[in-house]
Amino acid sequence: MKKIDEKIIDASGKTLGRVASEIASSLMGKTKATFERHIYSGFKVKVINASKIKITAKKLEEIYHTRYSGYRGGLRILKGTETAEKKGMKELVKLAVYHMLPGNKLRREMMKNLKIED
Repeated sequence: MKKIDEKIIDASGKTLGRVASEIASSLMGKTKATFERHIYSGFKVKVINASKIKITAKKLEEIYHTRYSGYRGGLRILKGTETAEKKGMKELVKLAVYHMLPGNKLRREMMKNLKIED
């Protein structure tokens, strides 16, 4: 079994989308010369200073995501401000990265290799 390298990304002073795209490309392994789309070959990624991301209040109002409980009428549309208050900026970074990764069977494995700290 191959040893997986770890990459540390400092998110302080950067915008949410730029940090998320950098994390997603590292998780997919696109920065390596041995990149193959059907095999997980990425890094373990550790994000530090997630609470210091540069984001405006207006942008937090515009960001939204959905949660579905599985029952009829169970669709919840949450704004970025609600998520930032309840779960912190870590959750917003995690959701942004999740939606930037390909929606195949490797997505769950890639997300397991992501650690986010405030």
